[in-house]
Amino acid sequence: MRKRISGLAFFACLLAAASAASAPAAHAAAPDCPPGGVVHLGMVPGEDTAQLIPIYNDIGKLIAARLGCPVRVQTGNNYTAVIEAMRAGRIEIGEFGAFSYVLAHQVAGAEAVATFANRQGKPGTYFATITTWPGSGIHSLQDVKGKPFAFADPASTSGHLIPSYGLEKAGIDPNRDIRPFYTGSHTASFEALLNHKVPVGELNSIAIAGAQAAGLYNPADFITLWKSAPIPNGPFAVRSDLPPEFKARLTVILQTLDLRSMPAKDMAFMGKQGVPGLVAINDQAYDPIRDVVTVLHLNLATMGN
Repeated sequence: MRKRISGLAFFACLLAAASAASAPAAHAAAPDCPPGGVVHLGMVPGEDTAQLIPIYNDIGKLIAARLGCPVRVQTGNNYTAVIEAMRAGRIEIGEFGAFSYVLAHQVAGAEAVATFANRQGKPGTYFATITTWPGSGIHSLQDVKGKPFAFADPASTSGHLIPSYGLEKAGIDPNRDIRPFYTGSHTASFEALLNHKVPVGELNSIAIAGAQAAGLYNPADFITLWKSAPIPNGPFAVRSDLPPEFKARLTVILQTLDLRSMPAKDMAFMGKQGVPGLVAINDQAYDPIRDVVTVLHLNLATMGN
């Protein structure tokens, strides 16, 4: 009997946010703190948001200790909420997925400045795959035509957009040549493949790492039909209209934030074992995502409404 997953530690680079959580306070506010004295960090919701909020509150404390302003972490139910919060000036920092950042940059003035490093201290990446299993009858991408295909979420970078891009590049229309459906999460997509509920679907490297850590991933159970180029981790972005001196100070803090004091169990939960902290990244790093937008004929302005 195949195992059912409950609450795997998947840290999805998927998408958006903004509804309140608690915040630590700095002892003495710096003179350039925003009006009201609090810096708001909008966090994209994931599959384990409730568990991630205390972890991000700890990240907020590290930022606050260097910034001299209390940091309040916010999250919500969908990726458009944090974009709208930044567009409305209600958050100073947004932690986005790769695709939601591209949208936020266009419609809300988000500026990518930092991202989680890898173990070598460079900007981290992950990858998406199109995956099947032995005995499914699918041996190549061309075999997926007419088959049910499990995506995670319509707005997910690795759970929908990048696999759709892979299909399109192979001459397969992801809207007409397959029977797409949305499982709701990377966990559910992994489970559907593991239990042979669907013949083919998306599977990203974060989900694979989480399943490996839980002892639920056996490479022999899966066949990779296509693997994406490295996808940049989603960025921490600052609002472009912040006062210049404050924005510059905040940017440096984010780009050099040391996370090695974070509890090891929290870093493991996020799939960030061995990660020293945040490192600098810029807007150009997300140009490959823009290529996906172009190939799939997506209208970002409409998606932001």
